Amino acid sequence: MSRPRIVIVGAGFAGYRTARSLARAARGRADITLLNPTDYFLYLPLLPQVSAGILEPRRVTVSLSGTLPDVRLVLGEAGRIDLDGRAVHYTDPEGRQGTLEYDRLVLAAGSVNKLLPIPGVAEHAHGFRGLPEALYLRDHVTRQVELAATADDPEERAARCTFVVVGAGYTGTEVAAQGQLFTDALVRSRPLRDDVRPRWMLLDIADRVLPELDERLSRTADSVLRGRGVDVRMGTSVKEATRDGVLLTDGESVDTHTLVWCVGVRPDPLVEALGLPLERGRLLVEPTLQVPGRPEVFACGDAAAVPDLEKPGQYTPMTAQHAWRQGKVAAHNIAASLTGRELRPYRHKDMGFVVDLGGVKAAANPLGVHLSGLPAGVVTRGYHLAAMPGNRVRVAADWLLDAVLPRQGVQLGLVRSWAVPLDTASPELVRAPAGGEPHGAAGGGGAHGDSAHGDGSRARGGGGGEDTSRTITSPTPEPVRTEPARRRVQPEPAQADGTAVESAAGGGGGEDTTRTITSPTPEPVKNEPAKRRHDDGPTGTDSQPPKDKAAAEPTPTKPQPGGTPTKPQPGGEPTKPQPGGEPAKNQPGGEPARNQPGGEPARNQPGGEPARNQPGGEPAKNQPGGEPARNQPGGEPAKNQPGDRPTQRNPR
Repeated sequence: MSRPRIVIVGAGFAGYRTARSLARAARGRADITLLNPTDYFLYLPLLPQVSAGILEPRRVTVSLSGTLPDVRLVLGEAGRIDLDGRAVHYTDPEGRQGTLEYDRLVLAAGSVNKLLPIPGVAEHAHGFRGLPEALYLRDHVTRQVELAATADDPEERAARCTFVVVGAGYTGTEVAAQGQLFTDALVRSRPLRDDVRPRWMLLDIADRVLPELDERLSRTADSVLRGRGVDVRMGTSVKEATRDGVLLTDGESVDTHTLVWCVGVRPDPLVEALGLPLERGRLLVEPTLQVPGRPEVFACGDAAAVPDLEKPGQYTPMTAQHAWRQGKVAAHNIAASLTGRELRPYRHKDMGFVVDLGGVKAAANPLGVHLSGLPAGVVTRGYHLAAMPGNRVRVAADWLLDAVLPRQGVQLGLVRSWAVPLDTASPELVRAPAGGEPHGAAGGGGAHGDSAHGDGSRARGGGGGEDTSRTITSPTPEPVRTEPARRRVQPEPAQADGTAVESAAGGGGGEDTTRTITSPTPEPVKNEPAKRRHDDGPTGTDSQPPKDKAAAEPTPTKPQPGGTPTKPQPGGEPTKPQPGGEPAKNQPGGEPARNQPGGEPARNQPGGEPARNQPGGEPAKNQPGGEPARNQPGGEPAKNQPGDRPTQRNPR
């Protein structure tokens, strides 16, 4: 008899706990497959400490293959689930399609950032649900303080040192609390002019901080935040976001380059496509976590609406505590369904809550005992160490080092603004625009605009500091891959208070697998998307996006010296140099480089990057020690025919 096939979609709190418990119970008697976009489990409660420079990123990640040796890990994102055929169709990180067949299915896809139809939010705000977003915020905050230290304009200094956090729940409260400590530490090492102090604002339409928790915890958190200098404004939210700041619902305009969106989460859009009954976007399940009418399908975590047996008529909230405990019950019931044993319903009684407010401050009520200050801080960190499935010693070591050493205020530049769009179904992944990475995207803030491509997708700009490296095609490159478009998160419907007036759109894309090396050439050319978002760099100046003209029809090129005229390339027109630049000189004294098959027109940006590899083409071989450049005077004519090699550059 073949072993049962169990597929688990998602490796968050619910999915990870289900896989671990099932592996221990099955002992090799079942084939357990875990489908997840990344190879790690992310411990979300400590993510604010990553953005504040307390913990290194890997401290909050736990290896799936290292801690789940009896579980098969498949990297990919679930795209479609065939319930009748019992198959999960997915896309791997390189864009290839795959299928996983199952006898039991666990849907633990988790949640994504909640979007509201507020003008400008999707374009200018960033969420806080994944490791890339935390790394981006850490770099961005550091950059804003550094730029403010050299700014001559007092208004610019104030705007760069103003950080707006929307949402006073768990995440928003901890981000603002940790952020104020982080920026104060940065300013101590590099004081700002006129004794300007970074200003953090915490906004929420609720009447108090942490509205979902006990009022005593709320009062403790509010007192710590205000005492630290955080501008706490309850009953106030964002009415509109722009490149230069935000307009609040009370009519005040705040100049800022940073907007952090922590208003809550919504279930992963994957469950909406199943065509099954939903409760506010969550998949309705029975107390045993089974989907009604589909006994072979289980759901748990944020994607499932699990009846709260302690509060009849209600559903368990979308918290990590419930997801973790539901995973254990799901594993038990799956094993019971395969062996004919009785299934048990999910019951949970809250044992208390902890909120880390940075430093030695926290708010906690373990077993109903209200704590604040140092005792609450000890309980909070002790709870996190006990709850983490790994890296406990490393986390404790980082806490110790942070207590005795100053924090490192440096930018790593690993994540750009456009790589962490707010409207993504997988915040744990770094994204890239469908047309490729925008070049010359200077380090920008969350409150900056973007511009749309001709196909309607959006290219995010900025993030991670200005990239001044020059790149050319490698002698042995890998072809550039464009990932398929990811699922897009639709904004929530307009709220009853009428503050939301239009839909906010954004963009996602696939991963960027482009390889780059340092270029010796002084005047590079780069193929970039039709339009890109321009952002502020270390100099604090704005670069204007190039004007894009759609090619109406192919235009024949002029004949090269000594050769036959090249034929027009499909879908393109000759490259036009931008103001201040020179045309790409691929031919001696010739015209600018023409489009290669399947590519976009190369733009000669001043000081930009050189052209990357075109699909189907060969790399430029003018590297030291490489093949001599062709198309020299009197040599073989350039043949830019579809399928031929791209025109090659002469050494300068």
